[in-house]
Amino acid sequence: MSPLKISWKSIWSKPLSASLNIMLIAFGTGILTILLLASTQIEEKLNNNSKDIDLVVGAKGSPLQLILSSIYYIDFPTGNIPLTEANKLAKNPFVKRATPLALGDNFDGVRIVGTDSNFISLYGLKIQSGKFWKADLEATIGSAVANEKNLKVGDTFFGAHGLTENKDQHKDHEYKVVGILTPQGNVTDNLILTNIGSVWKMHEEHEEPLEHEEGEVHDHEKEEAEAMESREITSLLIQYRSYMAVAIFPQMVNQTTNMQAASPAQESTRLFSLIGVGVDTLQWFAVLIMLIAAISVFVNLYNSLKERSYDLAIMRTLGASRTKLFVIVILEGLLLTIAGTIIGIALGHLGLEMIANYQDSTQAKLTGSIFITSELYLLLAGLGIGIFAAIIPALQAYKSNISKILAKN
Repeated sequence: MSPLKISWKSIWSKPLSASLNIMLIAFGTGILTILLLASTQIEEKLNNNSKDIDLVVGAKGSPLQLILSSIYYIDFPTGNIPLTEANKLAKNPFVKRATPLALGDNFDGVRIVGTDSNFISLYGLKIQSGKFWKADLEATIGSAVANEKNLKVGDTFFGAHGLTENKDQHKDHEYKVVGILTPQGNVTDNLILTNIGSVWKMHEEHEEPLEHEEGEVHDHEKEEAEAMESREITSLLIQYRSYMAVAIFPQMVNQTTNMQAASPAQESTRLFSLIGVGVDTLQWFAVLIMLIAAISVFVNLYNSLKERSYDLAIMRTLGASRTKLFVIVILEGLLLTIAGTIIGIALGHLGLEMIANYQDSTQAKLTGSIFITSELYLLLAGLGIGIFAAIIPALQAYKSNISKILAKN
């Protein structure tokens, strides 16, 4: 009989003990798998969505909130900023491109983003069908929005006030889907894009034109100019023209204007470090479980070796070498830990997929259906634990004195 078959039969001669060891290893591996997959996906989303955006300018408040609302679309904006002030910043010599954003509405939980053609260049957007938005109330939607909301080119929908609820709908203004974006693998897959004029139109107050005492209506151009003076947007996505802007431009915005400048790179790092505190704690918990599992496997093999010492001695008399006994015990440890590791990885993927089903935010959506190369390290860790737990019992089997064992029995 081969060493592998002997090891397998030996393990399952005590099914309860073997199951407990496999379960411990699987539980620790499962937690590590979930943490590994989740942290990797979150980091990738942070990097992909903030790519090529050097700075976000918005209303005073929390810099992290400004980044979350204007790049990741998972928080409420800090407020609005005057359009005239935003236009001045856009013309600054340090600015290569300034992309305006106007937020405040949603369709069935999907954010409606008012912006201009700079947004297309910033994210490298491409059209799958239809065209990009242009006129008021034209909307180009992300691929995920089209699939989840069952929308196609030519369909219409009503936006609602707010960022999550679909209650306070703007029934007077109907959006028309004019295009669907090619899947980008970033935040734009889950957005509805339109021009800024559409967002303004949704929120403008319907008032009668102001009149002079003589009953004459104000000059139309003057009214438009006054209206533009009072217009607001949510934020600006800034790309620098030169590296010098990194040190000068944010400080200038924060000190000389009523707006704030937030760096996506800094705030994303801070966010990930905050998440990392909890992740590290859970990782140590999982490692502790796997350490306990390794000790359990060691004790199991050590006790099993004592009970099987006579059987092993008989095998030696029948021609089995010391090396073969050593391999048999090592294989027992490896089979237990590899089985536990594989089951744990599978449970980790299944667990994360179940967690994802209960996620409300589409922007931070996780999935357990992907595999990453880092998971190979978990398999290697399983091999290491198996060898570590079995090495001492295996050496004892290798050094066992046949004559003494047989004499006692």
